[in-house]
Amino acid sequence: MKQPRIVLINTSHPGNIGATARAMKNMGLDTLCLVEPKQYPSAEATARASGADDLLARAACFSTLEEAVADCELVIGASARSRTLPVPLLDPRACAALVHRQTDVERVAILFGRERTGLTNEELDRCHQLVQIPTSADYPSLNIAAAVQVIAYELRLAAGVVEKPHEPEVDYASMEQMEQFYTHLEQTLVELEFLDPANPRQLMRRLRRLFNRARPDQNEINILRGILTAAGRKPR
Repeated sequence: MKQPRIVLINTSHPGNIGATARAMKNMGLDTLCLVEPKQYPSAEATARASGADDLLARAACFSTLEEAVADCELVIGASARSRTLPVPLLDPRACAALVHRQTDVERVAILFGRERTGLTNEELDRCHQLVQIPTSADYPSLNIAAAVQVIAYELRLAAGVVEKPHEPEVDYASMEQMEQFYTHLEQTLVELEFLDPANPRQLMRRLRRLFNRARPDQNEINILRGILTAAGRKPR
C-alpha cells in the first residue's frame, strides 16, 4: 500500500497521538510526523497506541510545519470549517483517489490540526487541497484519531487492499426444484382454501416474486416443501 505521511500539528493531548498511531496501523499506514506536540514522548500516548508502539517509535518530530513538508509535492489539509477564501475541497474518497494517483506518494502529506481550532489560515495556505469529512450539522466535532481513521480507511480502499468478506458457496435450488415447489405451494393453498382457483388474482405471481428474491438454497427449499406436506396432512 502506498504510504503518504500523516502530519499532526501542535497536538495538545498525547492520547490523541497514540490513538492516531493505532488508527494508522489498523489501515496499514506507518509514516507519522508530529509538529510541535505539546507533550511527547508520553506514556499515555504509548498506552493509547495499544500495540502500535513501533509506529510511535518511528514517528518523526519537527519544530515547524515547513520542515515536515519541505520535500512534499502534494499537501492536503483536513478542515472541518468553511473558509472565507475558496479552496479546492475534497471528500475523503476523492482525497484517497487523488493520493493514490500520485506517482511518488511518499511525498504526499495529509495535515491534521489542533484539537480545538484545527489548522490556521497560514497552514491552510500551504495546502494544495482541503479534505472535509461530512458529519452531522448538529454535532460536527470529530476527534483527530477518528478523522485519521476515516481518511486512512479510504486510502486503503483506494489502494484496493480492503478484503471482501468471504462468501461461502451456496447450493441454490435449481429452477426445476423451484417449479416443483411452486406447484406444491399452489396445490396446498388450494387445499387449505386460501387460494380460490376460480379467482386466483395475482397471488401465485406475487409469491413467485417473493421466493425469487429470497433465492432459497437446497436445504431451505426442502424445509419449505416439508412445511407444505405437513400442512396438507393437517385435518380441516
